[in-house]
Amino acid sequence: MLQIAIAGDLHDQWDHSDHAVLEDIRPDALLVVGDLSDGRTRIPGLLRQLRLPLACVLGNHDTGRDSSGGRLRHQLDLLGDLHCGWSLRTLTPPGLAVVGGRPATAGGGHHLSQAATAVFGPVDLEDSARRIERAALAADPALPLVLLAHCGPTGLGSEARDPCGRDWKRQPCDWGDHDLALALERIRARRPVPLVVFGHMHHTLRRQQGERITFLRDRRGTAYLNAACVPRHGEDEHGRPLRHFSWIHLGQEGVERASHRWYGLGGELLYEELLWCAAPRQVPPSLRAEVLDFSPQSSSSIPSPPVLERC
Repeated sequence: MLQIAIAGDLHDQWDHSDHAVLEDIRPDALLVVGDLSDGRTRIPGLLRQLRLPLACVLGNHDTGRDSSGGRLRHQLDLLGDLHCGWSLRTLTPPGLAVVGGRPATAGGGHHLSQAATAVFGPVDLEDSARRIERAALAADPALPLVLLAHCGPTGLGSEARDPCGRDWKRQPCDWGDHDLALALERIRARRPVPLVVFGHMHHTLRRQQGERITFLRDRRGTAYLNAACVPRHGEDEHGRPLRHFSWIHLGQEGVERASHRWYGLGGELLYEELLWCAAPRQVPPSLRAEVLDFSPQSSSSIPSPPVLERC
């Protein structure tokens, strides 16, 4: 059983307190979904200091609105092999294959910004999907495979509250990445994909529309997790500082448990929102936490066919 921590869109909220929490909670691996900041280099430098298996992909904000691509390239240089956009990163230990989606994506089907084009050259839809597919099929088939992207794939719903739903305009739509969806289908024809992790679409919807659905699971056993809890640094009503990580238990049969967790600065688990559990099980006393009263993520809200499961 692998325990994987996921840091959603950071938006400059990452410091040594997060490192201290990770030292205490000791995940088997950390995945970072991008939007570290607006093109600054502080967080890439901090991520290089972490002493645990780590994979990262950069998001649209990481271009820093620099159309020349200079800021994006500088961060890629700092991250080195931690960044897995369009490539395979094998984490050994713990024994996990991570393949990144298209770097610097802003969602909406397939589009490369000027900054991304300056760094990577022109990459069309088919080429992008093939890059993801090739990287995934090069992974050791004995290892579980995770797709790590800044924006999730198309096909997860077209309402504002769906995992990749557009919420900033009156007319909602599916704002996922089509190249990631295309690659996913091709990969799953050859091997299982138990987990797709992404962010970009923040959990709190704009225009006071409520909360986003952040976890889905399809009939083929693939789980989709949106980890973009923004802001991820905060405090509770008692004034206790909080640090957010999404958390996955990944077993031989796929995702067995998924949740959003808020930790105190000493690594104590203060709050947990349970998203999925494969089967009821006794929670060890050391992991018991207060459960926040979130609105249920009911499958009745999904307009697509009833192929999705939630706990």
